[in-house]
Amino acid sequence: MALQQKKALSKTSKVRPSTGNAASTPQSQCLPSEIEVKYKMAECYTMLKQDKDAIAILDGIPSRQRTPKINMMLANLYKKAGQERSSVTSYKEVLRQCPLALDAILGLLSLSVKGAEVASMTMNVIQSIPNLDWLSVWIKAYAFVHTGDNTRAINTICSLEKKSLLRDNVDLLGSLADLYFRAGDNKNSILKFEQAQMLDPYLIKGMDVYGYLLAREGRLEDVENLGCRLFNISDQHAEPWVVSGCHSFYSKRYSRALYLGAKAIQLNSNSVQALLLKGAALRNMGRVQEAIIHFREAIRLAPCRLDCYEGLIECYLASNSIREAMVMANNVYKTLGANAQTLTLLATVCLEDPVTQEKAKTLLDKALTQRPDYIKAVVKKAELLSREQKYEDGIALLRNALANQSDCVLHRILGDFLVAVNEYQEAMDQYSIALSLDPNDQKSLEGMQKMEKEESPTDATQEEDVDDMEKETSRMCKQIPNTFFCKLPCFLLTFIKLHSCSEN
Repeated sequence: MALQQKKALSKTSKVRPSTGNAASTPQSQCLPSEIEVKYKMAECYTMLKQDKDAIAILDGIPSRQRTPKINMMLANLYKKAGQERSSVTSYKEVLRQCPLALDAILGLLSLSVKGAEVASMTMNVIQSIPNLDWLSVWIKAYAFVHTGDNTRAINTICSLEKKSLLRDNVDLLGSLADLYFRAGDNKNSILKFEQAQMLDPYLIKGMDVYGYLLAREGRLEDVENLGCRLFNISDQHAEPWVVSGCHSFYSKRYSRALYLGAKAIQLNSNSVQALLLKGAALRNMGRVQEAIIHFREAIRLAPCRLDCYEGLIECYLASNSIREAMVMANNVYKTLGANAQTLTLLATVCLEDPVTQEKAKTLLDKALTQRPDYIKAVVKKAELLSREQKYEDGIALLRNALANQSDCVLHRILGDFLVAVNEYQEAMDQYSIALSLDPNDQKSLEGMQKMEKEESPTDATQEEDVDDMEKETSRMCKQIPNTFFCKLPCFLLTFIKLHSCSEN
């Protein structure tokens, strides 16, 4: 309506005589520019999830008249719509006008533009402004992030964090936590997330991953508290809903987890963690085909995140589509490289086929050579040793893995192996430790209850021997006259009874 009125005003100003121009000038000067009004319309379309309309109205602005914020919005919209080439052009235009626009730099890196090319667009500014030497290292770090080189990205960001200018920087700590998570180092990931939220109590970004990690550790009370705190900050972000969904999922309330995941996706359709939550809930409810759609969308949004591929492969295995699972695992192995995580994922699929058991063993050995403490690899190797009934080797493997870390699943599996070799007391200790780490671990609870109900074979044999001895003694005593026992001393009577039982 504002644009229509402005058109009407411009028409009337042309019709009026020259004497009226002076009076109309102040009014026209007070009006916002047409470009600004179109930008506000695009913002409204975006909030209404009408991205096509937002793109159409911004595309109507001539290229030379587009401000950096218009190009930035266009770039983000193009990226969301999958128009990568147009998105790259818009991001580059932002950087041409504002060389220090960090969001535009991240946007280009996420679209596979090389770090060297992006750095060259900011080089002049870095050289002309003091204390900007960190920026080139920052670009290098996030280039590693978006190419999936987690190890080099972690090392580079750690070197940045040590510098006085960026020490205790919340954005860097959040990125570092996410990288540790992608690398499978959940312990360090949790520590970095905790450090970040201590520095910024209102932090929302990344808290969905933090909540997921806490839920996996069995810390459901902490997950519940985190969800409540995030809802108090804002319920218009996906993260609070995902955290609450993780609490429901690990409490085995899959229907509620499904609802909360769907609500999170409604708020942010690009939330990878929300897609993974909903996909996992659907899979556990037996709706595997629907789950596959969500995991594929997660892979499209985050092609460097291994957990997206793991969810999809689990769906394939659940539906006995071993061939599809093997193809996907091989693709991940080739795309993300031969690291402990991809080797373990490929080995997991190989374990499902009796023909590829030896290949699985080789892959797991390679994974454990790279990272002896990688829990998923240890668990799968223990599973393989259990099939082969090599319990002593499994116990040695698990003890070695638990030397420098404590994990519920590892303690529980060690308990199972100790039961298999009749080490019942130590097995009970391992189940107790597992339950202290995760009180909701059903398998550890079942193992402990089974041991409490069933007596060990050794004790049962001893009790049977005692019972047999008592019965035999009673039988012998009945055959001997009572007068005979009355004439014998007590110690001799006892000796005769025991001797007669041993002879029999």
